[in-house]
Amino acid sequence: MREKGLIQIYTGDGKGKSSAAIGQAVRAAGHGFKVGMVCFFKEPELFGDGEFGPLRKLGIDTFFFAKRHPHFYREIGPDDVREECLKGLEFIRGLFVDGTWDMLVLDELNIALRDGFLKEEELLALLEAKPQKLELILTGRRATEGIMEKADLVSQIRNIKHPYDQGVQGREGIEY
Repeated sequence: MREKGLIQIYTGDGKGKSSAAIGQAVRAAGHGFKVGMVCFFKEPELFGDGEFGPLRKLGIDTFFFAKRHPHFYREIGPDDVREECLKGLEFIRGLFVDGTWDMLVLDELNIALRDGFLKEEELLALLEAKPQKLELILTGRRATEGIMEKADLVSQIRNIKHPYDQGVQGREGIEY
């Protein structure tokens, strides 16, 4: 068993941050790790079960908070999103206390920070509370310097060329 779990961050404006984290989760589950994925701003009811159904079949538990972002859903206010994000943080703390998890992926959590729904000190306090043996992976654009400083691994995924630039919309099974 590992003596120390690390904090990994996948950030940047390129495609593949969540995919990289999912790859890590699948690898860990394949080695018998207890893995969970806590997602922010993902709505499987609207976009389909995509990766989440297969992850559950592999024994990777998935949880969702703040499914809708006000940028796409004008009827949702920032205070409601902040409340949902704070519920997500409390849920994650509960998973920390539970002690059965080997790896947690906190998908798009950096977006909550980037867009002001969470404060950097709230996320830093969460990272500080991480159990020693837990591997923790955060994804999302624009991770802050403070969050990246706290991490053990930071991968900056850069956009060089993307079909979106030529007007190609998100494709089922590829982008979602």
